[in-house]
Amino acid sequence: MATHAGQAADAPAADTTAFDAVVVGAGFGGMYMLHRLRGMGLRVTVIEAADDVGGTWNWNRYPGARCDVESLEYSFSFSEELQQEWTWTERFASQPEILAYARHVADRFDLRRGIRFGTRVRSAHYDEAQAQWSITTDRGDALRARFCIMATGCLSLPRMPDFPGRDRFGGRLLHTATWPHEPVDFTGLRVGVIGTGSSGIQVIPMIARQAAHLHVFQRTPNFSLPSGNRPLAGDEVAQFKARYPEVREKARHAPAGIAGMPAPDRGALDDPEERRREVYEAAWRNGSTGLTRAYNNLLMDEAANATAAEFVREKIRSIVTDPAVAERLTPRDHFIGTKRICLDSGYFQTFNRPNVTLVSLRETPIESITEAGIRTSREEIPLDVIVFATGFDAITGALLDIDIRGRRGLPLAEKWRGGPRTYLGLMTAGFPNLFSITGPGSPSVLTNMITSIEQHVDWIARCIHDLAARGARSIEADPAAEDGWVAHVNAVADQTLFPRANSWYVGANLPGKPRVFMPYVGGLGVYRRRCDEVAERGYEGFILDAPAAAVA
Repeated sequence: MATHAGQAADAPAADTTAFDAVVVGAGFGGMYMLHRLRGMGLRVTVIEAADDVGGTWNWNRYPGARCDVESLEYSFSFSEELQQEWTWTERFASQPEILAYARHVADRFDLRRGIRFGTRVRSAHYDEAQAQWSITTDRGDALRARFCIMATGCLSLPRMPDFPGRDRFGGRLLHTATWPHEPVDFTGLRVGVIGTGSSGIQVIPMIARQAAHLHVFQRTPNFSLPSGNRPLAGDEVAQFKARYPEVREKARHAPAGIAGMPAPDRGALDDPEERRREVYEAAWRNGSTGLTRAYNNLLMDEAANATAAEFVREKIRSIVTDPAVAERLTPRDHFIGTKRICLDSGYFQTFNRPNVTLVSLRETPIESITEAGIRTSREEIPLDVIVFATGFDAITGALLDIDIRGRRGLPLAEKWRGGPRTYLGLMTAGFPNLFSITGPGSPSVLTNMITSIEQHVDWIARCIHDLAARGARSIEADPAAEDGWVAHVNAVADQTLFPRANSWYVGANLPGKPRVFMPYVGGLGVYRRRCDEVAERGYEGFILDAPAAAVA
């Protein structure tokens, strides 16, 4: 079998196709999973499509890409030495700095030798007789492993709308999620950006500073809050690092996995209007997504939500000088926070620039892409570059992009035809020894992803250890427990305003995708306790299968 650069060195030389575990994806989830399993003495290889570690932070290199969790918390907690030696420079880290951090982690823990870069998994089929997964790749690899662990990420399969004529455009087509490694110079160019979700809101101000003219094609206006980003002072970082034990413990049990966002104890309507405005003003000035967590009922009560939404609408009207443009930028079709709340650095101010034009696709939809630009129902707009900021097939997309088949050859895509079904977001019935890191049915995208990743990886590592101690060869979700968890996830979501928005949380950004609220909205602390209780009760809700010899 041919070897590739970066191929794992953990397997015995006699057989480079057999592993205890194959991990798919070398983002933060895959890297930490490799570190934990290698520390347990297991033979592990990681398969990664990109040329380096970092996952979404390796692919999404567009100008302005930045995390919406404060950098001092958006980092691993498993190594005290790592926490102390790495120093963040900004309150909200930029993509280059986060990628540098991921590379530092890979170097520090010698992870690259366990990763096959430039390789995509094509299929993962379960062999019931052998209780093993057979994994194939686009490089011709045929691997076998007892455990298959999907660290494919929640936002990793880009969505590229198939507009008529797209492929005949004579200029340059870009997507924020597959940005070139080299910088793109927009100086003197006519640029169109399609999409005003998080990536669009981040990239638009950056392109506007360079482009001769920028047309922003907006289907749905989005709520966005000022990030309040700034450089971090050295003494501030030192003081925070000194409190890391306390901060990390608090984050592990906080609803959003963020120590700096504790659960509020009051509802929005408990305060008089004047006091409520002071709370919102303070949150607005402070930056971050904290405004949507200023009160405990903003995502559960329509009237409470309306107070925050109208506050932000007033801010938009006060920032954007043209009232007609301000109105087009003002969201009115969803409750604030029920779509991914965005953080920006001068997004609404960008529409005051003379070289920026907002095109409302509600009023003048795109009919086609031509050789020269974009044709709407009103006109043809000449462009040199078109940037798609159109998001992802979120949470389930990367999993279903692989041909995964469980017992009796059941395709995962068939099982999930009506929407994803998991137990705890960790496993799905009929697919033994197949784990998913931050999968559907877990808090994932509603939390600090690294905090959630550490919780999932630690649970999976403990489970694999316990299986060995029990002499069990496989574990899978019990169908009844899975049904109960799916019902619970839906019931908790239905107590909130989340399912009422046409968001990627419910798959509404993809035509034909089942409308199911995919994350668990109960909070990371509650979820963590549930997972721990399940393990402590002998993996309640899971089926453990002993070897045939042991059964006899």
